[in-house]
Parts: sequence; C-alpha cells; structure tokens
Amino acid sequence: MFTFLVPPFRVRYADTDQMGYVYYGNYARFYEIGRVEALRSLGFSYKEMEASGIMMPVYENTSRYLKPARYDDLLTVTVTIPELPRARIVFRYAISNEAGELLHTGQTTLVFQRADTGRLTAAPATLLDHLKPFFAPEVGLV
Repeated sequence: MFTFLVPPFRVRYADTDQMGYVYYGNYARFYEIGRVEALRSLGFSYKEMEASGIMMPVYENTSRYLKPARYDDLLTVTVTIPELPRARIVFRYAISNEAGELLHTGQTTLVFQRADTGRLTAAPATLLDHLKPFFAPEVGLV
C-alpha cells in the first residue's frame, strides 16, 4: 500500500460557505491536490502522462463528512493507494485538522483512458514501476 501525507495547508476564507464551514465541493479539490502531489512524490508526472496521450478522468467520487473544517483550520490530507492499479486506480483520503481530529474521508476511482480514442487502457508502465515497490509481496510469509 502506498501512503502520502500532503503538507498541511490553511483553510482560506474563499474555501468556506456562509456558515464558515469548508464548502462541500472543495473537498474534491483537496482530493485532486492530494493525488497529484502523491504521484509527484513518486517522481511521476501527471502532466507528462497526459502529454503521452493517457488521461485519468474521475469515474467515481465518494465523501463522508464527519466534522466540519472551518476557516483558518490547518488541514492535513493523507492519500492512500490501497492496490496496484490496472485500468483503474483508487485513491483514499483522510482529512484531519491540526488537533488531529479526523474531519473527512473519501475515495476516488479514476480510469486510464487513451486521449485519441477515448478507450480504457492499462495503467502506464512508468506509473506501475514507481508503485510496485510499495506492493511487493511480504518475504517469508507462509
């Protein structure tokens, strides 16, 4: 399993609704920031993948709002890729505040799609090469 901790960031006024809570639609943006930075931390470039003709549209998005994040909170996003991707890749998210309270969980499933045909394709070999070390089988287990 691959896990990445996004550096903490502060909730801005523009991120909140009239009640001072983070607007629900902004969690999807936090997810995107998390997954792009997680892949970048591996040395994999989303931009280069797209330039090579492979896109990653979101296929499914789920969110669970446990407690509200508020203006000026310092948030941390933990991103997990629980399994080696094939034609789909799953990202899980946990968002916590500076007190360590879990505020939000979510998951997105993205598919690998050829830009020229729109057809699904296998995960790029370069991405798999970067992820495989995190999914190596346990040695010595019976």
